[in-house]
Amino acid sequence: MSSSAVPAETVKGSSRWARVFAALYDPLLWLGEKAGMGARRQNLLGDARGRTVELGSGTGLNLGYYPDGLDELILTEPEAAMRVRLARRLGRHRRPARVLDASAERLPLEDATVDTVVSTLVLCTVDDPDPVLREIERVLRPGGRLLFLEHVRSRSPRLAHWQDRLAEPWRRFAEGCHCNRDTLELIRASGLEIGDVQEATWRGMVPIVRPLITGVATKGGH
Repeated sequence: MSSSAVPAETVKGSSRWARVFAALYDPLLWLGEKAGMGARRQNLLGDARGRTVELGSGTGLNLGYYPDGLDELILTEPEAAMRVRLARRLGRHRRPARVLDASAERLPLEDATVDTVVSTLVLCTVDDPDPVLREIERVLRPGGRLLFLEHVRSRSPRLAHWQDRLAEPWRRFAEGCHCNRDTLELIRASGLEIGDVQEATWRGMVPIVRPLITGVATKGGH
């Protein structure tokens, strides 16, 4: 998990804090990954099939968990500083994949051409999840699936209160992350058919991002 300095010319378009945050990202998540998040990624991504698109791939923490034999793996990441680190990790894994400079709201893919979309800790970071969910539905084939692992608004009124209270400073620190977003309800409202959803706790992380959900949502019209 490299956090070495990145030459400024390679991250043109990234703000200074975006470059700093990209460097800090893996160390900040290290304990959480060891305390169970890595195992959750592995369990989820083992179900990826066919042509697979990952939204907001960041530094590439999912790369080691994809199964062999995918038809294609496309990694999208709109932040230049993150893409540099993603490319480095991809080179170390030597996994065939394409990295695209693309936002989750506007995927450069044709309608109904994707078997699996992966979203891990992404739906919290976008300004508005609704266009992202519409885009996911657009690119998925009938019967295609969204695999998601997201931190969400707490069921505990006490913790939810602190999520609301700290939402804005956390958003500024964590490059757009909305720690109090009720992501599961947003997925339900999107029209995708939600299957089994599991709740979990992101151990090793600050309390406002500990509540987790992981699951699968399917596009209808087999």
